[in-house]
Amino acid sequence: MSDFVESLFSDLQKQVDEFSPKIERQDVGTTIEAGDGIARVSGLADVTAQELVRFENGIMGIAFNLETDSVGVIILGEYSEIEEGMTVYSTGRIASVPVGEGMVGRVINALGEPIDGKGPIQAEGYQPIERIAPGVVERRDVDTPVQTGIKAIDAMIPIGRGQRELIIGDRQTGKTALAIDTIINQRGKNLICIYVAIGQKRAAIARTVGVLERYRAMEHTVVLVSAADEPAALQYIAPYGGCAIGEFFAERGQDALIVYDDLSKHAWAYRQVSLLLRRPPGREAYPGDVFYLHSRLLERAVRLADRYVIVPSASEDEAHEGQAIDGKVYDGPLAEHEAATDLEAMDEASKYKVARVKGSGGSLTALPIIETLLGDVAAYIPTNVISITDGQIYLESDLFNAGIRPGINVGLSVSRVGGDAQAKAMKQVAGGLRLDMAAYRDVAAFAQFGSDLDKATQAQLARGQRLQEILKQPQYVPQNLEQEVVVIFAGTRGYADEVPVDQVQNWEADLLRHVESSHGELLREIREKKAISREMEASLEEMILNFNRGWVPE
Repeated sequence: MSDFVESLFSDLQKQVDEFSPKIERQDVGTTIEAGDGIARVSGLADVTAQELVRFENGIMGIAFNLETDSVGVIILGEYSEIEEGMTVYSTGRIASVPVGEGMVGRVINALGEPIDGKGPIQAEGYQPIERIAPGVVERRDVDTPVQTGIKAIDAMIPIGRGQRELIIGDRQTGKTALAIDTIINQRGKNLICIYVAIGQKRAAIARTVGVLERYRAMEHTVVLVSAADEPAALQYIAPYGGCAIGEFFAERGQDALIVYDDLSKHAWAYRQVSLLLRRPPGREAYPGDVFYLHSRLLERAVRLADRYVIVPSASEDEAHEGQAIDGKVYDGPLAEHEAATDLEAMDEASKYKVARVKGSGGSLTALPIIETLLGDVAAYIPTNVISITDGQIYLESDLFNAGIRPGINVGLSVSRVGGDAQAKAMKQVAGGLRLDMAAYRDVAAFAQFGSDLDKATQAQLARGQRLQEILKQPQYVPQNLEQEVVVIFAGTRGYADEVPVDQVQNWEADLLRHVESSHGELLREIREKKAISREMEASLEEMILNFNRGWVPE
């Protein structure tokens, strides 16, 4: 027995000798005020801006205001459960969202948690919602189109991968419809879409998700929701979380498209939390940094430059950075040229070649939406976002109500960089379409005041009316590039001039059916070459003339 006791004491003594107390230092504070989605906390002396903090009941918040004797916290959850006197702990982490391929096809909240009842998400990691936008050297020119499937946009206001194109207009003018049609059209085009719903009614969000599922667009889409009844703090962080998910795909060499619907409500949410935290108000009661609110978000849209390495000539065309023979990775706009120059200067250059780094060269395209009041595009938030983006699509309520849908005002809409990305075939057939439509709208306005018009003006009006009908498009019916090219070719070359205006859309539908059934090789050639040769132009003209001879109006 005594041996057993001695052995026991020996083991205990050994454990005591080996014991090393674990000392942790944690920044702790106390809630001194809470309500309306914000809390004021004393203590937390070492907390950093935008750091996540945790209340003792598990609810998270973000340190928003760092003041001399307190910290203003925006609460990411049910703020009614936060009480005065509660202990608050710093976490040392910035707010993050889960990212990964498992997000595709899911509906999540602003924190990345699934809300679609389909079980947990298999995330590949976490990414901070706030990140510095890529620098100039990491970017390249926008040179690849995003085919929206909407004739008026692809022809007159083209959008490129990596561009930021604003969709702006009054309520009920079809802004969301344009974005949803664009998402639907990306099926099979290797483009991941993220739809961020900010401050919308849950019924409207459910309707949008239903449309995406019906047209099988959820297969390539992530829907991030921060509804109107959620705290302003969640509406504030929602677009940044969506952007982090998009960046995950872009940094893997994939292409992503993100829709922010809409940034007007995002600005309202930011104004709300800022005023509650007593930040000094400026114009229209927005805080002074409201421009930075959207600029730091939209600057994260990017077309990343490809990276290159020099590898043995037997290697594949795409390589990993570790395969570089000299360990050097070439990046920036001139990366390929610099790598080729160094290769020429090498001894036995024939044994090596320049290869693109696998996973480089992705893109994130942004389509922010702004709602105007009574068409006032000169208001504070609209002018801010217009100045940040690379162009805008202005939807006019008068055109929409007149049945011209999408109701795009060609004169006020522009794409500053998308022209470089437009497919050559579309440039060939739609080069002057934008100016023609703008001129038609001007002439049509003057024609209302007089009937004595010369023949040239009458012809311009007749052509414009038919082109306007051709550019009309029902919702959820996006078209492929080759279909758009054929229809716009026919319209701009005058082959629809003899068609009655009220029959133009029937004529267009019959023409497309005829081309698909009898001249599929023309569509295939446009799709593959993305350009129109003289021979193809002659074939198109002959095909349309023959079709017109046999076409009978309904």
